[in-house]
Amino acid sequence: MKAIKMVADLMCIAARTAPKAVGKDFIVTRVVEGDALSNLAEYMIEYGESSGRKNYDRDGENIAASSACVLIGLKNAEALGLNCGACGYDKCIDLSQLRSGPEFEGPVCTWRSVDMGIAVGSAVKVASMHNIDNRIMYRAGMAAKKLGFIDADIAIGIPLSVTGKNIYFDRG
Repeated sequence: MKAIKMVADLMCIAARTAPKAVGKDFIVTRVVEGDALSNLAEYMIEYGESSGRKNYDRDGENIAASSACVLIGLKNAEALGLNCGACGYDKCIDLSQLRSGPEFEGPVCTWRSVDMGIAVGSAVKVASMHNIDNRIMYRAGMAAKKLGFIDADIAIGIPLSVTGKNIYFDRG
């Protein structure tokens, strides 16, 4: 549906233009649809089954029933340089030792995570303003990253749907 793709693109613009700490932008976005969206849904269900992780099947079914999924992530996000300790380290320099976790890379400067949160909030506001049902999904972001659909250290997926009832909240 053209309208959903247009809103998804507007969501990416909202994420891009959202305020960011000291004006430095480490946000990356992508819209997934069509066969890639089906692959994302299948991977989520398979990952949940093979890993024993809960609700990947439920969320994968939601992705399969969606028209598109907006991905928003952080890539190579530099620490702000405040040495504030909010991340758990005393000094920002200690964040420079990026490591691969089971699903994402980290650690991430807390303020860059706040930037991502503001970007995600700005994006879902756009969807809401256009009456497009959506839900912020950690699992969709993780699966999209694993599949290489977004080049990010950490990512969130926001599936989009237009039906008579919100499929993301009116679950069986």
